[in-house]
Amino acid sequence: MVITSQEELLALYGEASATSLAKEIDHLNADYAAFVRASPFIILATVGAEGTDCSPKGDRPGFVEMLDEKTIAIPDRPGNNRIDNLKNILADGRASVLFLVPGAGETLRINGRATITADLALRERFAVDGKLPVTVILIAIERVYFHCAKAFLRSMLWDPSSQIDRDSLPTPGQMLKHIVHGFDGEAYDRDLPARAQATLY
Repeated sequence: MVITSQEELLALYGEASATSLAKEIDHLNADYAAFVRASPFIILATVGAEGTDCSPKGDRPGFVEMLDEKTIAIPDRPGNNRIDNLKNILADGRASVLFLVPGAGETLRINGRATITADLALRERFAVDGKLPVTVILIAIERVYFHCAKAFLRSMLWDPSSQIDRDSLPTPGQMLKHIVHGFDGEAYDRDLPARAQATLY
C-alpha cells in the first residue's frame, strides 16, 4: 500500500508527542550551542532545481561558528568542485544541517535559509595554516531541535565492535575504475592519501 496522504500517515504513526514538539525552538540556546561547539562533523542538505543534495563536512570541533543565536557560519573547504550544495543554495536557499558528536547518541538539526558569502574578513576567521575557505555558508536559523539516540543505539555507530574492515569495501580507485573506462584505479588509490593530506585546506 502506497501512502499518499498525511491522514494515512497519522493513522499509522499517531500524533507526535508533546515533548518532541516542545524541543523545537527558533534559535540556539545554551544547550543546543554546546552541540555546535563540540561537533567535528556535519551533514548539509539542500534543495535545488535539479533535486536535493546531502554532503558531509568536517573539521576540528567547533569549526561551525555561531555568529549569533540565529546564525551559523560554515567554511567551505576544498573538495571535488562539484559544488552541488552551493548551486542549490543559489537556486533555492532551503537548508538543513545535522550535527554529529563522536560518542554522543543525540544529534542536533538546524533548518533554515542559506546564503553564500566570499567576504574576506569572515573567511579569515576560518583560516587554517594561513589557508582560507573559498566561501562561507551562512544559515539563518528557523528551527532547531535535537534527535534522540535511538538511531545510534540501533546502528551501534560509535561502538568499536561494529567497525568493519575497510578492505571489505571497494576502494575509491576501484569504484572509479568500474565507472570510468580506462581509469587507473591502482594509481589513484596509491596517490590518494598524500593528495588528500595536501589538499585538506
